[in-house]
Amino acid sequence: MKLKTIYKLLLITFVAIFTISCNDTLDQVGFSIQPDKDRLTVGIDTLQLQARTVQVDSIFGKTSFPVLGEYADPVFGSIKSEYIAEFYLPKGMEFKEGAVIDSVRVEIAYTSMVGDTIAPMTLSVYEVVKSLSSTNDYTNVNPELFADMSAPLGEQSFTGRNSTNRIKSYTAQDYSTVTYTEYFINVEVPKTIGDKFLEEFKKAGHGKLSDTDTFREFFPGLYFTTSFGNSTIISADLTSLFVHYHYLDEKGSSTKQDTIRTDVFKLNNTPEVRQVNHIKSSNDELLVDNPDVTYIKSPAGVNTEIKFPISEVHENLQSMALNLVNFTVYALPYESENKMVKLSPPDYLLLINKDSLDGFFENRKLRDNVTSFLSEKFDPSTYSYKFNNISSMINYYNRENNDEPYDLVYYLIPVEATYTSVQQGYSSQQMLTKIQNLMWPSATILDKRQGSLQLELIFSKL
Repeated sequence: MKLKTIYKLLLITFVAIFTISCNDTLDQVGFSIQPDKDRLTVGIDTLQLQARTVQVDSIFGKTSFPVLGEYADPVFGSIKSEYIAEFYLPKGMEFKEGAVIDSVRVEIAYTSMVGDTIAPMTLSVYEVVKSLSSTNDYTNVNPELFADMSAPLGEQSFTGRNSTNRIKSYTAQDYSTVTYTEYFINVEVPKTIGDKFLEEFKKAGHGKLSDTDTFREFFPGLYFTTSFGNSTIISADLTSLFVHYHYLDEKGSSTKQDTIRTDVFKLNNTPEVRQVNHIKSSNDELLVDNPDVTYIKSPAGVNTEIKFPISEVHENLQSMALNLVNFTVYALPYESENKMVKLSPPDYLLLINKDSLDGFFENRKLRDNVTSFLSEKFDPSTYSYKFNNISSMINYYNRENNDEPYDLVYYLIPVEATYTSVQQGYSSQQMLTKIQNLMWPSATILDKRQGSLQLELIFSKL
């Protein structure tokens, strides 16, 4: 027996228990109990929903952890992600007197990856020559319009798990020690970049190396892309620029002898500066109309559009009070011949009115449980996303439309939801603090067959 059928039987059983003191029969509208002058009517209705796969031109991709690489999924198609990184100049960062540049390198540190992590890839780094001040944070921005594409500054072959790595650890909330592996990709770039920095630093007031804003004008950043391979995508935890140099420390040794010392001028891509992700994705097969399923894919902007035909229950909404509307979206597992290149379902889905999407992520909004709802975390045991009671949505628009018939169009969007632990007395609760577009590769197939994508509505009337 399907879980949806079990759920419906449990729902009807609940209503039956609620009315156990009576022997009235359930009809099309509902059933009644109590004397005529104080009659309570309870009714159940089922509303079949309509759905289709849609794609938006781009998504608001502002994130602290840009994604890099290319990945081809046998079911969901390919995704390629690349990014431009600005670098933050911390206060007090300087070159020692007498500095001589030795080498310059960039480093990407990461812990998360998806795909065939032992297949070869090539990272290419280009110099950005145009300020990002005129750009936005949408994934359709073309980095090649800002970078010098005549030749890469440097290239480096890598594999997801065979890059340089080290074991790190941290203390969890329960005071246990958690260990993990951090991987690194290092790319040597021309020493002339460091020479240019040093020359500017030697100017009066350290020239454009006097603060972060003028430094970003002087050095707009670097463009990172992959030029070979389509097997792996990584999440860049930190992107760094190292300028290695040496200097003479006069009489600096313990015996007052002149000593040659080495140091590094290090800059990071931090939340104080920008990173711009560019996403390219092949989605044509997903957008073909399918009578049985729809698709969701990130960070490709592939969403599911759902039409709620509320007009079909208009009479009940006028004569009865809507108390409960449970909504669960069921996904379908799929088999992949290569388990190493299989995308996982997103953890959370945002159900949002199509007309409320503009500005939602840009203005850092949270769910309001009227125009937007956040699912519970994906349940792998039932392969479903549960939204619980969404009756507030229908009741709100019933009032907004002055009790006239109406339908609603919502999107299901893959998102990243951040919860923060908040102390309340002797216990702590998890509070939702951020919702943003999911930039990590994920995908799922949603079931829209008859009886799968539907609402169960419970009414009552005194």
